[in-house]
Amino acid sequence: MKHNISNLDRIIRAILAALIAYLYLGGFVTGIFGIILVVLGAILLITSVIGFCPLYALFKISTFKS
Repeated sequence: MKHNISNLDRIIRAILAALIAYLYLGGFVTGIFGIILVVLGAILLITSVIGFCPLYALFKISTFKS
């Protein structure tokens, strides 16, 4: 897999994932909406760690500058 996410994009994704985790674990977001947010947060965290976003690849977008 080729990287297609820049460092700034990775940081933003990790911060958003942490914010979603805080909202869910703090009890601010519950129910099905909370579960959907947790899944979205997990996806954001995974893509930030590996530096590759499948949606970016599908639409031929890249914020990574080599």
